[in-house]
Amino acid sequence: MDDTTRRPERLTADCVIAGGGPAGLMLGLLLARAGVDTIVLEKHADFLRDFRGDTIHPSTQDALAELGLLDEFLRLPHADMSQVGLRYRGQDVVLADFSRLPTRRHAIAFMPQHHFLDLLASASAREPRHRLLRRTRVTGLIHDGERVAGVRAEGPDGPVEVRARLVVGCDGRDSDVRRAAGLVPRRTRNAMDVLWFRLPRIGDERLPLFHAGDGALVVIDRGDFFQVAHIIRAGTWDPTPDALDRMRERVARLTPTLAERMAALTLNDVKLLTVRIERLRRWYRDGLLCIGDAAHAMSPAGGVGVNLAIQDAIATANLLAPLLRRGRPTPAALARVQRRRAFPAAAVQLVQSAMQRPMLSHLDRGPGSRAGLPLALRILRRVPLPRHVLGRLIGLGLRPEHVRQR
Repeated sequence: MDDTTRRPERLTADCVIAGGGPAGLMLGLLLARAGVDTIVLEKHADFLRDFRGDTIHPSTQDALAELGLLDEFLRLPHADMSQVGLRYRGQDVVLADFSRLPTRRHAIAFMPQHHFLDLLASASAREPRHRLLRRTRVTGLIHDGERVAGVRAEGPDGPVEVRARLVVGCDGRDSDVRRAAGLVPRRTRNAMDVLWFRLPRIGDERLPLFHAGDGALVVIDRGDFFQVAHIIRAGTWDPTPDALDRMRERVARLTPTLAERMAALTLNDVKLLTVRIERLRRWYRDGLLCIGDAAHAMSPAGGVGVNLAIQDAIATANLLAPLLRRGRPTPAALARVQRRRAFPAAAVQLVQSAMQRPMLSHLDRGPGSRAGLPLALRILRRVPLPRHVLGRLIGLGLRPEHVRQR
């Protein structure tokens, strides 16, 4: 019998979640702890991916504490950053300071995302009402009239059907659930892309997170290597030896200590991230909800995507878990989730779009340019208050959520 004629495995749950990323795993854990039968579908066999968001902000660490997972989280390999620094043409400036946040910890934790996701998956595995199905990808929706009543998927052993009171799309910016539901995001015009690569870290070497001058660079400490993001204009990357040489020269001017290491970089080491800033006008249909990147894809600027997704998951569980225990959430209940979380997502996207102009302005300055420290950076150097305000916006966000069901 071939794949097209095999009978699907039929499962039921109160909620089926597509996507085992930060939003999907956090939501699955919260719902299961709240007494909601939950199935999470993850299309990959594991969580090992290059160049995924790995900043865990103080607001997310508070959520882990509320779940009793913070100590376990802190035992995993990570690096703390209590201030966000910028090196502008050799001058160091503190952009954001987390020391005054009303949180348990006053630092962003840089952690490979697969460690964070493994933590959530392990905690979920201890919950009797939770199932994580790996290597299982959503291929379509099940309908009961106009209402979405579940998903069709393809698993390692063949087709799967999961009927549920609610389908939640947490499957990222290329969401299969969103596409199957006919929900089309509105895209903001984007002006930049990112080139990701790794460089060896020497000893206990420390570098600021941001570098600007004749270009723009982000340098993330990942223990024995630096994960580097080189900002370029959208659509301009041409993977040729000449383009690689030009990138080496620009990075060497921005951060001379990396020059020798850049010489060993090859085209195969460079990965292009096409930046998209987009969001849905409507996050839901009857029986279906999208959250996280499936509802609002973010720019990597500020590293806030993971934390917004976690906040979405917490708000969704807080608002919908009591309803899912009793029956099907109405479209009005799903709309309340969107009303709760749409403003923080839209506000952050607005800021990210506004940040593109100053970031890209550095790309037009040649090596001979000698522009001084911009006024905004001079103010940040001299006045502490703006640093703490930015620290609050980055570390907490505009509408931090707290776990109700523990």
